Amino acid sequence: MTSVELSGKVALVTGASRGIGLGVAEALLARGDRVCITGRNEDTLKEAVEKLGADRVIGVAGKAHDEEHQALAVERTMEAFGRVDFLVNNAGTNPVFGPIADLDLNVARKVFETNVISALGFAQRTWHAWQKDNGGAIVNIASLAGVAPSPFIAAYGVSKAALINLTGQLAHEFAPLVRVNAIAPAVVKTKFAQALYEGREEEVVAGYPLGRLGGAVRHRRGRRVPHLGAVRLGHRPDPGGGRRHPPERRRELSPARGAPARGRSGGWGARVR
Repeated sequence: MTSVELSGKVALVTGASRGIGLGVAEALLARGDRVCITGRNEDTLKEAVEKLGADRVIGVAGKAHDEEHQALAVERTMEAFGRVDFLVNNAGTNPVFGPIADLDLNVARKVFETNVISALGFAQRTWHAWQKDNGGAIVNIASLAGVAPSPFIAAYGVSKAALINLTGQLAHEFAPLVRVNAIAPAVVKTKFAQALYEGREEEVVAGYPLGRLGGAVRHRRGRRVPHLGAVRLGHRPDPGGGRRHPPERRRELSPARGAPARGRSGGWGARVR
């Protein structure tokens, strides 16, 4: 690993043994952060840690929806690095392809447990461990499947719609200390999404303005980092909740003019910074 100036910041990235999560971890390391990555398969996770560089990376294996795993991941991050400034909820699953009329409800529950409930669990734990007193940022990896009907992957799409809504809820309640945003990628060339584009890539990209699937691009420091293709950008509502608070409270919750983007959250496209 090339030497970079350390930022002093620490990130926890779930589902990061490969694909988008691994690319996010690479980008965070390239800018000087220290990172904890999680993944289901211990061997694959170890390979990812070795690839990223074990001097600034730790791995915690486990299933994202397992509450004991969530607690352990945050605990290990705090033990190793003493803080957890950023959370990237990337862990997700999409185990079924078919009509919604035949969707196994137990499978639907599993999708929601992994794609939505686990994100809430990790957000709660990072909040209580560090962010409620020190601030930070949370990025939820949603999907364009969450903002429009996605035939034959209904459970996945509905879960991502719920994740986008959860993002707004967290943004309102965690403001102004913690920014919470979601990124909604289109199809990205990863093993996870292979079934969605393999053998018909031209058909899939036909509706994308950039004319290509998401992939990796070269970072200015030489690392490959994720290029997420078509990313849906949305509004960033007032973190004070608009009419839910009196004017003096809204002024208290809103960032001062010219201040950093602290507290500006709830949008669909953002970066951890």
